[in-house]
Parts: sequence; C-alpha cells; structure tokens
Amino acid sequence: MNKPIAIVAGEPNSISSEIIFKSWKLRRKYKHKSFFVIGSIELLKNQRKNLKYNINIKNIENELQIKNLDSNALYVYNVNFYQKKPFQKITRKSNKYILDCFNVAINLVKKKKIIGLINCPVSKETLFKNKSQGITEFLSKKSGIAGKEAMLIYNKNLSVLPVTTHVPFKKITRFLNKSLIIKKVLTAQNFYKKNFNKNPNIGILGLNAHNYSPYKNSEEKKIIIPAIKKLRSKGFKIKGPISPDTSFIIYKQNKLDVLIGMYHDQVLTPFKTLFKYDAINITIGLPYIRISPDHGVATNILGENIANPNSLIQAIKFFNNIK
Repeated sequence: MNKPIAIVAGEPNSISSEIIFKSWKLRRKYKHKSFFVIGSIELLKNQRKNLKYNINIKNIENELQIKNLDSNALYVYNVNFYQKKPFQKITRKSNKYILDCFNVAINLVKKKKIIGLINCPVSKETLFKNKSQGITEFLSKKSGIAGKEAMLIYNKNLSVLPVTTHVPFKKITRFLNKSLIIKKVLTAQNFYKKNFNKNPNIGILGLNAHNYSPYKNSEEKKIIIPAIKKLRSKGFKIKGPISPDTSFIIYKQNKLDVLIGMYHDQVLTPFKTLFKYDAINITIGLPYIRISPDHGVATNILGENIANPNSLIQAIKFFNNIK
C-alpha cells in the first residue's frame, strides 16, 4: 500500500471537520490515496454528532498502524484538545493544539510515514497574532528554508504565485526586489520540473496599473524588468512584464502555466473568481508536499453543514498526479 496522506485538522472552530467528513464520505467517487486526520478524536466525534454524520472514527494506536488503515473507517492520530461545545468562537486557546498537530505531521514526514500533508484552514490572525506570516512562512522556517519557499495556488489550467504574501499593502515595495522575484521563479520552475517533468511557461506581472508610473525609477524599470532579463538569459520561458489588468485574459492564448504577481490579492482575487473552489494552495520549496484548501475558516457558516469540500478533495487528488 502507498504511504497515506495526513490531514492536519486545523482550526477546531471552523468548517474543517465538516469538509473532512464530506471528503471521506465521497472518497469512493474520486480517485484518492488513503488519508487520516491529525487532531482531537474526542472533538471530531462531538462534531460528527453535531453535524449528524454516520462515520466510523477510529484511533491510531501507534505509528506502525499508519500503513495498514482500514478503508471503512476514518482514522485519527489523536492530539489532545478539549472544549465544552462542538463549535465555539475562535480564540487563542487552540493555538498550541494547532501547532502540536503540525509538529506531529512534520515528524511523520521526517520519518517517511506519510507522502505529505494537507492542513485544513486556520485563522492566521489568531494563530500568528500580529506577525505578517501564514502557514507558508511558518513551515518554511520549521524546515530551515525561510526565503526559498513560495505560495502556489494551483489549478491544472493555470496557477498563480504572489512574490510577496502576507505583507501589509503599504509595505509591499519594501520587500520587493530583483533577487526575490528570481528566487520565486526558480522555486516554481523546480516544482514543475520535479513533479510534472515540465518547464513551465511563466508570465510575470508588473506592479503599477498598465505597468506605468510617472516616476523615473518605477518598480518595473528598477526591479521587474531587470529580473525578467536575468531569467531569460538563464533560459527560463518568461513573458512580461504583463499588464495586471489583462493578465487573466491573455494567459490562454500565451499558453501560460503560471502567473506571478507582485502581491497577494493581485493574483488571488481574479484567480478565485475564475476557479472558485477548484484550486489548492501548495507551499513549494519544502522538502515535502504541503497543501491546503484554498479558502478560510468560514465561521459565518459554522455548523450549518453547507460547506463545499471540493478544494479539500482536489488537495487529496493532487497526490495522484505528482511523479
């Protein structure tokens, strides 16, 4: 049997358990690898009852059991966490629990017990307090590769990659530089080569509207165009700088695999408009595959049993596509 996938349960007071239950119930309708959950078995059972799911939940007694999981049960690698109600308001009480779940997953990766990990949504604002970071940056620091990671929002037709990620808008230009753009392109190139045996066609967006600024030293002239020239000189298949307002119109005719934007919402807003839940968030550059659904904790529909599990299902299915 192939190594399974570990799903980190994520924020306990979110739609995470709901999309896990739905993905498990639908497992025979899509090609999938075996998976198990890292989280609180007691909490998951309480949430199962609250959401009215008839699912057999079993505890993983030891790591040796991981390679022989019964497909008729949803297995859980237990990490202790207690709260009175199945769902409550998000607080910092769960921070240690969430980080403990990640540490278990990373340890299992290091021991080669799992093929990779998927984490369900977390509240970055609560988990990381006032730090400008998300799970992408957290895991890269844990792996000792800080600065070499990248956030790739993936769909088989088009992926997007923001050069700066969880950075306040007014600070974007402080972080943006030629070296950073080159690093992100190299990380994307290596990911596509390793997992798909493909040299991707990459489009790089400008920062300013229409790639124009009245200032002499615009970001396009000082940073982006020099980065593109350097990458082309090394044989990368690069188009750009592309005007941000037309980038999602021309990607098909230019057969682009990846659009690289200068900041988070520059590429994620139009991407999510196009692909909705048919996308996943991959941290590339890590020594293992880490994916998360491309949506948040959705507390506005908590406990209503109407969450869409498709992004988590796409994350599970992705492991069938990698080489």
